Amino acid sequence: MAEPSRLRGRPKAFHDKTDQNTVQALDRALGLLEILAASPGLTLSELAEKSDQAVATVYRALVTLQTRGMAEMEEPGQIWHVGAGAFRIGTAFLRRTKVAERARQPMDQLMRDTGETANLGVEVGDEVVFLAQVETHQAIRAFFPPGTKGPMHVSGIGKALLAWYHPEKVEGILARQGLAKFTSLSLTSEASLLRDLDRTRERGYAIDDQERAEGMRCIAAPIFNAYGEPVAGLSVSGPAFRIGLSDTSRIGALVRKAADQVTEATGGVRG
Repeated sequence: MAEPSRLRGRPKAFHDKTDQNTVQALDRALGLLEILAASPGLTLSELAEKSDQAVATVYRALVTLQTRGMAEMEEPGQIWHVGAGAFRIGTAFLRRTKVAERARQPMDQLMRDTGETANLGVEVGDEVVFLAQVETHQAIRAFFPPGTKGPMHVSGIGKALLAWYHPEKVEGILARQGLAKFTSLSLTSEASLLRDLDRTRERGYAIDDQERAEGMRCIAAPIFNAYGEPVAGLSVSGPAFRIGLSDTSRIGALVRKAADQVTEATGGVRG
């Protein structure tokens, strides 16, 4: 007897993103969660101001999120924070892939070998999203909490992914996100960025030379899936006075080795 067919995961109107196919109250509530996630805590009035919504509307959304454990209010002061429920749901993203699990040991070793912070990130919505970090014990160090987002063109992991993306995908990301300037060393023209990506492919790793934050350098390499496509990146980040340009070859080789270990451990093939 044939098994009943499973329902499709999306309706015919999936590609229609007009208001008729979005739940506005849900969209506003998720927007509040994003604002809370980017803050150490906010009052009701501060959330209303940042979200450009009425206080009553924000309060109803927060109470609803609170019942699901996705938002919490701290007394005294009535400060709202992201709740543990949001964390539990967010960690489901990591279970979609074995990359985070398989990367842990190589990241630990990478931190010990370099003495600097090791990071794991992926691209989501044209931005780098950091999934995990193994911090160095140095007093001055890079810090990217899980969930932190950043532009790809000024990120070591972002440039490591862009370097192995299909040219059409790179073109689309740059068209949508642009090339904002963060420091005097940021690559703000498409020509200069593409030249940098060419050099990245040649040496096997990317370098963020104080392009997002002055005084900080990052060296990164991509992790590939079974089709040779870049799906994540490993990096080492630290202050420029400890990671000199003369150190990039040595550290780059270590980062490349660690990324290749994760590629192999997850059944990927280096592109």
